[in-house]
Amino acid sequence: MPSAQPLSSFAVPASGTSGAAAPSSGVRTWIVMGDLHDKAARLGEIQGLEEADGIIVTGDLTVTGGAAQARNVLEKLTRYNPVIYAQIGNMDRAEVTDWLAKQGWNTHLCVRELAPGVALMGLGGSTFTPFGTPSEFPESRFADWLEHMWREARTYRHVVLSVHTPPHDTLCDIVGDGIHVGSSAVRDFILDAQPDVCLCGHIHESRAVDRLGRTVLVNPGAFATGGYAVLRLAGDDLSVTLHMLD
Repeated sequence: MPSAQPLSSFAVPASGTSGAAAPSSGVRTWIVMGDLHDKAARLGEIQGLEEADGIIVTGDLTVTGGAAQARNVLEKLTRYNPVIYAQIGNMDRAEVTDWLAKQGWNTHLCVRELAPGVALMGLGGSTFTPFGTPSEFPESRFADWLEHMWREARTYRHVVLSVHTPPHDTLCDIVGDGIHVGSSAVRDFILDAQPDVCLCGHIHESRAVDRLGRTVLVNPGAFATGGYAVLRLAGDDLSVTLHMLD
């Protein structure tokens, strides 16, 4: 089986978001991926996938697909791990959110508990692109959604933000010609709220780990080409490692 080599990792600063109870001791892991675009054939090459506490999908399960196409992808994921946290990307149709919610897997516009004291806050879709993809929204909508979810998420000791569109002007949002195309609303939210981790995707070529203040930013690149990350909780310490399948 091909190996997956870690490229870089960041430990999250120790201070939590609130005074809520700290997670129990022990190590928990989640596999993070996005931009599958109907391609999930290499899942079996991910080390630790079956033993992980779940799979976090940041968006773009399909290529302009609906519920049927998303189901085809998720059926492959659940063969390896039944615990799914998933949301739409800009390339997924709106009906995918309803289907994910019926399965108990949706994170778009939701706050989910990953572990005691650790929240996962999800925002799928993207801001407007030149391509007119199925799930695009204005920056003002992103800002409102983030503010609304933060009212609940901020009560947790740690917050992991899963957002399909990366924050603007970072290492995670640079397209091939060097232009930053991420969301200003996501950037402003992160600078103000300072969640522990921001998991993102959307810009395949901008595979990177970065920081905004104390927030660790991670874009694993497209899983369609082998990129993924591992989110790890050891006691009260969060860390993220970037990986690429050989």
